[in-house]
Amino acid sequence: MTAWVHRVEVESRLDATVPGRISRMFEEKLDALAQMMAEHMAAPFPPGFRGLDIEGRDMVLLDADSYAYAAIVLEGPLDEQRRAGLSRLTAAFEKVLPAIGDEYGAKYYTHVRDMAVLAAEIETLRDK
Repeated sequence: MTAWVHRVEVESRLDATVPGRISRMFEEKLDALAQMMAEHMAAPFPPGFRGLDIEGRDMVLLDADSYAYAAIVLEGPLDEQRRAGLSRLTAAFEKVLPAIGDEYGAKYYTHVRDMAVLAAEIETLRDK
């Protein structure tokens, strides 16, 4: 299932979780997140990053956790524990990204970070 199809399937649940009609900006961010997730799935994982720890973070888990949080955000609001986890995850990129010496790896994980940050922005909009 593509991220776009997934987003369309959960839209009715989102209507119930966001007071009133979903704002245009909120819809655009959901669409952008779904697009980023599709792009992420199409991108090859950086060679040499399996089993690699950078700044104490397993790169495979950092990738998988970021995608998982984004997918959950598309489905609806996060509970407090997951919100805290997403916040810790986005903060981890501040240490990890500057330590990546591989050009493709840096580009790949910048996209992963941007996806996680957008998911966090969507969560913030849900509070409004």
